[in-house]
Amino acid sequence: MHYMEKDPGREGERAHGPNPRRGWWIGAVALVVMVVMVGAFVVTAAYIQLERSLPSIQSLKEYRPPVVSRMYAADGTLIGEFYTERRYVRPLASFPRHVIQAFLAAEDARFYEHGGVDVAGIVRAMIKNVRAGQIVQGGSTITQQVVKSLLLSPERTYIRKIKEAILAYRIDRSMTKDEILHLYLNQIYLGSGAYGVEAAARTYFDKSASELTVAQAALLAGLPKAPSRYNPFRDLEKARERQHYVLDRMVEVGFLAPDEAEKARREPLDLAEPGASSVNVRNSFTEEVRRRVEAHLGRDALYRGGLSIHTTLDLDAQRAAEAAVRRGLEELDKRHGYRGPHGHVEGAQRDGLLKELEQRYGDLTAGAVVEAVVLDCRRGGSCRVSLGGDRNARLRAPAKEKWAARYFKSRKKALAPGDVIRVRLEGREGSTWNVRLEQEPAAEGAFLALDPRSGRVYCLVGGKDFSKSQFNRAIQAIRQPGSAFKPIIYAAALDRGFTAASVLIDSPIIEDDPSLQGPWKPANYDRKFWGPLLLRDALIHSRNVVTIKLLQQVGIEYVVDYAHRLGIRSPLTPTLSLALGASGVSLWELLTAYSAFANQGVRSEPYLVEAVYDRDGRLLEEHAPRQEAVISPQTAFLVTHILQGVIQEGTGRRVRRLGRPAAGKTGTTNDLKDAWFIGYTPSTLAGAWVGHDDHRLSLGRRETGGRAAAPIWLYFMEAWLKGKPVKNFSVPPGIVFAKVQPKAHFSKKAPKPVYMAFKEGTVPQRTEAAPSQLGVKESTSDSFFKSDLFWKD
Repeated sequence: MHYMEKDPGREGERAHGPNPRRGWWIGAVALVVMVVMVGAFVVTAAYIQLERSLPSIQSLKEYRPPVVSRMYAADGTLIGEFYTERRYVRPLASFPRHVIQAFLAAEDARFYEHGGVDVAGIVRAMIKNVRAGQIVQGGSTITQQVVKSLLLSPERTYIRKIKEAILAYRIDRSMTKDEILHLYLNQIYLGSGAYGVEAAARTYFDKSASELTVAQAALLAGLPKAPSRYNPFRDLEKARERQHYVLDRMVEVGFLAPDEAEKARREPLDLAEPGASSVNVRNSFTEEVRRRVEAHLGRDALYRGGLSIHTTLDLDAQRAAEAAVRRGLEELDKRHGYRGPHGHVEGAQRDGLLKELEQRYGDLTAGAVVEAVVLDCRRGGSCRVSLGGDRNARLRAPAKEKWAARYFKSRKKALAPGDVIRVRLEGREGSTWNVRLEQEPAAEGAFLALDPRSGRVYCLVGGKDFSKSQFNRAIQAIRQPGSAFKPIIYAAALDRGFTAASVLIDSPIIEDDPSLQGPWKPANYDRKFWGPLLLRDALIHSRNVVTIKLLQQVGIEYVVDYAHRLGIRSPLTPTLSLALGASGVSLWELLTAYSAFANQGVRSEPYLVEAVYDRDGRLLEEHAPRQEAVISPQTAFLVTHILQGVIQEGTGRRVRRLGRPAAGKTGTTNDLKDAWFIGYTPSTLAGAWVGHDDHRLSLGRRETGGRAAAPIWLYFMEAWLKGKPVKNFSVPPGIVFAKVQPKAHFSKKAPKPVYMAFKEGTVPQRTEAAPSQLGVKESTSDSFFKSDLFWKD
């Protein structure tokens, strides 16, 4: 028999059971492994889910942020900017070294060393913040700020910070450091509506970023942390503190020597005035261009797309037109006297207005018209007025102003303390201004000038004050043109066999008009009838009844079609009142129609924009001439010749002093509610309208087109054509001239014979008949130029 040897260990194990410590250790290890596996699974799943929610960084490589669209005048002058974010994207190489260093020192000195997230920088920032007892330095890198600005929303959560770190790491491995810095310097918001360093340089210093000094660069570099708090326009002291911090950082990281930083601290900042860098010539022309571009290309393209809009605007013409409208309206207004103060203030209201005036009129200049508050007046003499703050002025005796005398004649006191008036600054004696009484014109006006050969608009004025009303009366207002419509009827008559020498009868008529209660008895402006007269004279002197008769003979429907062919788009009522310009049109339409007369029968559609380019310089739109031969050159010249007579001897005589060949026509509506003058030289077609926005109001006694509107046209033309060569209207082939004896009308003395233009084959035969017939002597075109209607070049 064999006996097995007993194992003491196993014997003890059987006696006492498993070792409890060893079992616990195994369980703990298993639990840890399980927790780690579950944790890893959760983290992996969370990362996968987080990764799926991350935006693509591909868009950064195709960086096309919203940028400024710019509008230019015809000579290339910048006249307007449109944007939601004021940004000008510039290549990194265009920024001076010290500008880049200032931003690196302030925001991320180790930018070129870390991999998108700077752990060491975060620790350093925490230590500095703890020591300072406040947050003085952030831990976000420039790459992280690019992520936050371009890829993520700005909310402050741990999830967002994790996403930011992941994306920053990815960006750092897919883009170069210079590419990332280019994004940052063009994208970062720096306050006052400025996005990017270039826009900030223009906003705060009115200069390009390439011109910034070290001191100015340091100030801008201090803004990203809190653009509103450190805005130098709001709190210069805090902005300076932040600037000094940036300069200290530049010394600390080796970008500046201590003495250079100290020099920058003492350097003046030369801040611009708030808004000084904003380029925005706001007037009816630029607003109409803005409106049309937005309607055609869309709001995003205009305000975010960086368009370059090249217009036809001539700045000299625009200034001349605005001045002419203002001058004409002021003269019209003064012809009807002073209406009195436009307000009265006392006590706290008075003090508030004086403070407002001080802010509104920063720098006073001679010639400006401003509001003022009356302080006191001498009996029948001068007054002392306040222009706001401590700026007082001496108003010379308002009662002695000829145009205002009627108002003050029956009053014991000229003006009362607290009255709010308008005055014109004349000159200064020490700290006291000398001023004269003024008032805001009650009427409105519009003006438009263009090149009739191309349709290119030189200038556009839609009202007397664009800042108070953006309604464009040159384009949007539909008003009755009165006699300014008559040349269209006479042109139609010339195409239907009438001539300038055709005899018409100016005598009373009675017509049935369904729109009126009872018969219609049209009359002339002077309430007289001249009997037999020539077609030429009927238009020159704007005889209403003769024009009605002419419309009857030519045909209403024919004239309506004729007007539409010339460019009138508004509906025209097919009644005899069309002869008196009773159907409303716009100034824009009327000048379109007249362009055919001024351009040898070719209608030129007015236009405002030459070309539009996108941000990359690609052509999006270019003006294509919209011209059409709508009447014969001969008919156009015949009308022009007659309209020259309007200026030389008719209703437009007020503009004769222009002293160069010009043609034109006045227009006046019933009750003197609208006044027009449309006129042209060989190079410029222009029109003026005057009236009230309230159609019920009259301009006043005797305020016809020749008196209320023609001077505006004259003032513009005198300024616009000054120094330009004098030119004659071209005479087309097929035109002959004849010396004709006009009718005497009511004058006992027979008028002098005048040269008239005719189409070949239509000159009346010379006769020795009764006085009611014509005396005609044919002439060559050379002798025609001896007429006082024309000047040689």
